[in-house]
Amino acid sequence: MLSKKEKKLIREIWERLTPVAENIGADALLRMFVSYPGTKTYFSHLDIGPGSAHLSSHGKKIVLAIAEGAKDISQLTVTLAPLQTLHAYQLRIDPTNFKLLAHCMLVSLACYLGEGFTPEAHAAMDKFLSAFGAVLAEKYR
Repeated sequence: MLSKKEKKLIREIWERLTPVAENIGADALLRMFVSYPGTKTYFSHLDIGPGSAHLSSHGKKIVLAIAEGAKDISQLTVTLAPLQTLHAYQLRIDPTNFKLLAHCMLVSLACYLGEGFTPEAHAAMDKFLSAFGAVLAEKYR
């Protein structure tokens, strides 16, 4: 699936983004809520408006989880096991939302990284985020 070069590139990108995890995550979530309003239903108990503390906090959690998964992509299933259970059995998130968020995350990364988000980085990140979402959705089967 991912070459060694792609894995290294993904790791480097997420290491660089960890300090701004809140901004990237909040931006991606907000894009998802605006583009796919149905995804807001899982957050009805939170203030998810632009600049809200809840949006920033949850966005940061998402980016840090993605960054953690990027450290050792070959162990993604092990790394994400607690999140698989949480999202499938407790939160009961529709797994389609993982794909929607991955798309919005790509847009946020492109905006944040600018020219640094090369076609190679985009392709590698798309593969990685697809794998990330697929792993999260495994418990639904």
